[in-house]
Amino acid sequence: MDRPRPCSRTKRSSRPILAENALLKAEAVSAGYGGRMIVEDVSLSVAPGEVLCLLGHNGAGKSTLLRAFFGLLPGRTGHVAVADRSLDGLTPRGVLLTGLAYVPQERSVFPKLTVRENLRMGGYALDDAALLARRVEQALDVFPRLRERIGQLAGTLSGGEQRMLEVARTLLLDPRVVMLDEPSIGLAPRLAEQVFSTIRDLAAQGRGILLVEQSVKRALAVSDRAVVMEMGRIVLEDSAAALASDDRVAKLYMGAAGKAFDQPPR
Repeated sequence: MDRPRPCSRTKRSSRPILAENALLKAEAVSAGYGGRMIVEDVSLSVAPGEVLCLLGHNGAGKSTLLRAFFGLLPGRTGHVAVADRSLDGLTPRGVLLTGLAYVPQERSVFPKLTVRENLRMGGYALDDAALLARRVEQALDVFPRLRERIGQLAGTLSGGEQRMLEVARTLLLDPRVVMLDEPSIGLAPRLAEQVFSTIRDLAAQGRGILLVEQSVKRALAVSDRAVVMEMGRIVLEDSAAALASDDRVAKLYMGAAGKAFDQPPR
């Protein structure tokens, strides 16, 4: 599958032009906790086969945005849709069944269940036993390491293997878009690279990927486009390649603190 053409311009706006063929569309989304807004007026889109990365320091609102999209923050305003099907007002279960999957930063495997049992839990909404078995096999084809440990208790897997299991479990309902929050956190470099390789494989299947990742260089290397969030708003967006070479991004997220985004690049 051809990779989507990256955006050719850099913008300082929370209202980017949303792709007409986007799988995920979010318009003017605001959300927070206990009446305090953390994310304000954010708009973005993810096209089929595209990896969009959210960058920003801790507290910028990246994880809050993913939780808002998934229906975990009931006070969310704005509009979110997957393949033109509105997610507004849906519970997390409804969001998942509509085609948006979410892998949170925190570990979410069932430690006392086997790998196979964990995978089958991901297909809890499938009434067709044959379809469920087929989906499990397809997930194991994506993650052959899990096939080797199919009868092992999930709690005894390594951190990288547990993360693979979480991602594999999301595939049981064949989501159109997958949101990943810090998928490489706590992983050894070799296992992290396997996770990033899997992200590109999922995009190659035509899925949209929305990625939050602490390792900026790795995130930009695996992404097509990226947006930078500060104080709950999008302040910069461009192709991943352009942002990887942007002096402001390098200074703020790849090394010593540098210039703010209200200053033009050199």
